[in-house]
Amino acid sequence: MALLHCYSGGEKTPQGGAALFQADGQVRITIVETSDLHGSLLPVRYADNSPAESGLAKIATLLRQQREIAKREGGFVLAVDNGDLIQGTPLAYYHARIDNRPADPMVLALSELKFDAAVIGNHEFNYGLDVLNKAIGESAFAWLSANIVREGTEEPAFGRPYVIREFGGATVAVLGLTTPYIPNWENPSHIQGLDFIDAVETAKRWVPYLREERKADVVVISYHGGFESDPVTGVASERLTGENQGYRLCMEVPGIDVLLTGHQHRELAGLLINGVTIVQPGYLGQQAGIVKLTLKKSGGRWRVADKSSELLSVSGIVPDPDIVALAGPYEAAAQVWLDTPIGTIEGDMTVRDPLLIRTKDNALIEFINKVQMETSGAAISNTALFTDDSPGFPAHVTMRHIVSNYIYPNTLKVIRITGRDMAAALERNAAYFTVGDDGAIRINPKFAVPKPQHYNYDMWEGIEYTLDVSRPEGSRIVRLTHRGQPVDPEGEYDVVMNNYRAGGGGDYTMYAGKPVVKDIPIDMSELIASYILERKTVKATVDGNWEVVAGFRG
Repeated sequence: MALLHCYSGGEKTPQGGAALFQADGQVRITIVETSDLHGSLLPVRYADNSPAESGLAKIATLLRQQREIAKREGGFVLAVDNGDLIQGTPLAYYHARIDNRPADPMVLALSELKFDAAVIGNHEFNYGLDVLNKAIGESAFAWLSANIVREGTEEPAFGRPYVIREFGGATVAVLGLTTPYIPNWENPSHIQGLDFIDAVETAKRWVPYLREERKADVVVISYHGGFESDPVTGVASERLTGENQGYRLCMEVPGIDVLLTGHQHRELAGLLINGVTIVQPGYLGQQAGIVKLTLKKSGGRWRVADKSSELLSVSGIVPDPDIVALAGPYEAAAQVWLDTPIGTIEGDMTVRDPLLIRTKDNALIEFINKVQMETSGAAISNTALFTDDSPGFPAHVTMRHIVSNYIYPNTLKVIRITGRDMAAALERNAAYFTVGDDGAIRINPKFAVPKPQHYNYDMWEGIEYTLDVSRPEGSRIVRLTHRGQPVDPEGEYDVVMNNYRAGGGGDYTMYAGKPVVKDIPIDMSELIASYILERKTVKATVDGNWEVVAGFRG
């Protein structure tokens, strides 16, 4: 059984702090958390290379500042990355898919900064196990996840469930946990041989072990997951699928002092849930999560006397020159690749108003669907405008434009669904919208808070439909045909979509377990580039097959 194994955890005692500890009998620890960096190493927006107030290079400056403060004041610093590290920017994509440099740049940077640990995030699996295992093998820090285990066992699949650190005589344990919902999203080949165990049940086993067997004075859980309930009221804020279990961890697992969270890209600090200090530092390195602990000895053991959490913004912070230099060769190669000419667009495929793109058929979405249909041979397709930052395609297209629009390393699947499934999916799409008092169509807050979910709204080609979002949710389809004929609820239709959606991701449960007619294991960004390269010039077309309205007049 996994709990019987003894993990050394790389125990060490950092230098500094002894004089103050001896003077006042206290140990002061600062935890610096990053989470959901998503390959954001440098402060740059790759769509146009404009500067950004984000990135690990800026976080590095904050981290070094915290270490200087701790050194002056006789304290200690613990640095933890909470997952979703190696995927998300063109720089990360270029390294994972094209470049042959020996070390992942994000891993190299965390090693240079002497991070104590990193947690496996769901996006760590996006490039497959070979890429993930390569990154782990290149790391000078431990990767943690107690609840990702080898199939059929309780043995953590990536080495360590926790690390132990000694600070001024006090023992601090960091237990890593990951959202177990990953099999609902990820390509099955990317998680082959793994089981994903419930995070709360895993914590219930490990926390007592860390307290009783490893004699931890402080238990920190670094959980790549968020909160399923409002941290203040406890009221459920989403469907309880097990994707996010942060509130339950605080309420149901005794012995946790600090819960570091992520995944939802929220900015949370200054809160206690059932006595547990929580923090979540947003995403892309825009903020660092900071937890301050003061320990005092009582009854022969160190105990937490005071604790607090806050967020530190990187706005106005100068990037760390060592990290900038380390990133230089990677960035230079990626920029050359990004500027590779692909072809031209005849017509308009730009995005000026994301809401307009999502409410009426348009050339950009029709083009992406057309690529999916022609690649797969399917007659029906759906896709999303993933973020409001998607710029669309200008007249002269480079790889930069492709990866700025199609930001995920998704592949394609053709699945066979019924007309009833199709209608259920369209009603799920329609729930993305609400209508304001002024009659204007707006985004439903459920798709914006706590985390924007624009990627969970799809637009279709190959069918004809109208959604009237002034009607109650669940009854918003007012037109649905295929090749001019009403869609048969019992009929079968082959539809091409990205692998995340085909597995039921985004609460599209009607797709889960459907027969896979065709699997195309090539990244969509590559398929789009190949499509344009082969044709050299692509005409923008709009067939007007769908629309979203507020008040259907027939």
